[in-house]
Amino acid sequence: MIKAYKFRTYLDKEQIQNLESTLNACRELYNAMLQQRIYAYRMGKKVTRYSQVNEIPEVKKAFPEFNNIHSQVIQEVPVRLDKAYDNFYGRVDKKNNGKNIKAGFPRFKSRKRYNSITYPQSGFKILENGHILASKIGEIRMFMHRPVDGRIRTLTFKRNGAGEWYAIITAGDPDKEQTVEDHFSILNENMNPTGYDVGLKSLITDSNGEHTEAPQYFRKSEERLVRANRNLSRKKKYSKNWKKANHRLSRVYRKTVRQRDDYSNKLSRNIASRNKLIVFEALNIQGMVRNHHLAKSIADASWYDIIRKTTYKAESAGNIVLLVDPGNTSKMCSKCGNIKKDLKLSDRVYNCDVCGLTIDRDENAAINIKNRGLLLFLYVYVYLHKHFKKVGRGTPEFTPVEIGALPARATPRHRSRKPTALVMGGCHYGDVY
Repeated sequence: MIKAYKFRTYLDKEQIQNLESTLNACRELYNAMLQQRIYAYRMGKKVTRYSQVNEIPEVKKAFPEFNNIHSQVIQEVPVRLDKAYDNFYGRVDKKNNGKNIKAGFPRFKSRKRYNSITYPQSGFKILENGHILASKIGEIRMFMHRPVDGRIRTLTFKRNGAGEWYAIITAGDPDKEQTVEDHFSILNENMNPTGYDVGLKSLITDSNGEHTEAPQYFRKSEERLVRANRNLSRKKKYSKNWKKANHRLSRVYRKTVRQRDDYSNKLSRNIASRNKLIVFEALNIQGMVRNHHLAKSIADASWYDIIRKTTYKAESAGNIVLLVDPGNTSKMCSKCGNIKKDLKLSDRVYNCDVCGLTIDRDENAAINIKNRGLLLFLYVYVYLHKHFKKVGRGTPEFTPVEIGALPARATPRHRSRKPTALVMGGCHYGDVY
């Protein structure tokens, strides 16, 4: 498993100047290469990443300032541009398939939009005192608050809105190919399946009835943000006082982001370590934030960030995270299965008209989420054991027998619902309809 480690760096004036000049040169090179690709396309020619990499020696001869930058840092610029094009083509394909998104052609980068440089393979070294020795930059003081596990692969220096620099180190080894039995080994242990319903009144409610209140860090900092924005608007744009006010505004945002990030890390670690089988809803959060009455609260809750962090932390712990269809999880009775169609968002207690069950609305939804996840997990277990055969004598491995996407559905189909992705241990088994 490859992980990213983010460490705060403490630079002197000379190192900041070197990083800033390197960043600006890479940004100008990125824009020039993007312009070259646009002109080549209009002329009916094709420019690739490799052809642009081969032109870098000529660029160094024409512009001597690029000689002060490590060679692999410069070579990473066309790689970054190539990724932007790949993402653009991927969005075009999704749009052609009916998804309501913007294609978003790669744009020219301003100073605010190009904030990092990367050493992809070499040119850096972690010293025994925890500092980093980077080529053309020098020895950089870094606060290494935790050890880096595995082989170090890349080093990225990134600047945030407040002008602080961070070192991001990716390290680790790719996972070995796991067998089907490895993914279902938790059947022999205490699975403790738990469903989690995310919301606004309670940030998370689990199927055991435990509620976690939303901290609402953005709401608490709104007054300071209003004052900082008002102070910024009174200054002449790009003046010295404007830059100082803009820096103060960035610091207010920075504190809110750090508070939310710290809370989501602790919450996701608690969830991932307690349960072997964790079930969330596959929510369309991008569509939900279009509701202007709830958009700010949904963004402040950061549901996606919590689910994302829980997923990779559960994967490293050998646990499983499932995402199930969210249709009618709040309206369905967790005891008898009756769907209460007249349930309103303001109804915080679920009263079943058939069996008479009275339960908290979010807890009822969490139980339904857990039941759907458990059904999906057991269904896939039976399906894979039916369509995979054992190989060798006494070996526990399985090999696929011309298997495609999973054909059946473990949860009821609802209109305008998308397939539910099944992810186990980081491996995607297909789409369950």
